[in-house]
Amino acid sequence: MKAVALTGPQRLEVIDVPSPKLSSDKDVLLKIERVGVCGSDLHYFEHGRIGSRVVRPPFIPGHECSGIVVEIGAAVTRVKQGQRVAVDPAMSCGQCDQCLSGRPHTCRNLRFLGCPGESDGALCEWLVMPEACLYPADERLSADQVALCEPLSIGMYAVRLSQLTAGASVLILGSGPIGLCVYCAARSAGAGEVCMTDLVEERIQFAKKMGADWSGNAAKQDMVALLRQRRPEGFDVAFECAGKQSTLDEAVELLKPGGKIVIVGIPREDRVSFPIDLLRRKELAIINVRRQNHCVRPALDAVASGSVPVERLATHWFPPEGAQAAFEMVRDYRDGVIKAMIVFA
Repeated sequence: MKAVALTGPQRLEVIDVPSPKLSSDKDVLLKIERVGVCGSDLHYFEHGRIGSRVVRPPFIPGHECSGIVVEIGAAVTRVKQGQRVAVDPAMSCGQCDQCLSGRPHTCRNLRFLGCPGESDGALCEWLVMPEACLYPADERLSADQVALCEPLSIGMYAVRLSQLTAGASVLILGSGPIGLCVYCAARSAGAGEVCMTDLVEERIQFAKKMGADWSGNAAKQDMVALLRQRRPEGFDVAFECAGKQSTLDEAVELLKPGGKIVIVGIPREDRVSFPIDLLRRKELAIINVRRQNHCVRPALDAVASGSVPVERLATHWFPPEGAQAAFEMVRDYRDGVIKAMIVFA
């Protein structure tokens, strides 16, 4: 089958690899339709690693995907042939202490699509996944909508972890796809005023179009001064979605005492820091988000209800042969790209 693989630093090529086959009676064979280019994919493309996860070429990235069920194992009951499904890319063992305590996303034996050392990814024509990772989609949902439920599930999980209350003031630092998914989830949860920041003007304007109450360019304006003027009392919750030291610092400055910093972005650096005096005096809580937990189904349901217009995040489409151009566009923030989609079918 055809697959898109990292064959060197910042180099993607279409290669031929063996087609996958069912190896368990709980396995499902999918024909991949769409794969979104994620920020973590970009880390592997640009830097060849995220922390201890190091790419060994050739390596197939990608995990935000939708597909059509083609073949099912003898014991599969959750999905049926011909269904469009959303894919939870986290394959957990179901037996370790984390899985048994309701935390399959931090499974001791986790295998994640498109994660070096764990599993090749979804940028390929066919994919075999365990039945437990698949969620049938409402037949009205498009391939793009279903694929985008993976990043939306992360936004929903981040909001769930924050224990956001109705009317709470929200600051989202970073208006890329994940920041916008957090925005959608926060609105759905009843957030009050939502302010967003970014360094890319097109994304700031996109946040406004999505309905953000205020959005500003941190490259051109003093975010702390502007937002202190707007909300002197501070924000209830700050979602850090950029993976930057500067945005972590802004979150500490702009939260009210007793506020929460929810870290969703993935920093390139191995270490980040906090001004401990201010963090302690404000008694701020720091919450880390590890992908998502039990939020794919709620994401699908929210999109099917029409309350979350996640399809608006898909802005550019490329064939597999255009994956290099797609990744470069996302890397360089060109042409107002929010989410680039690789189209297999």
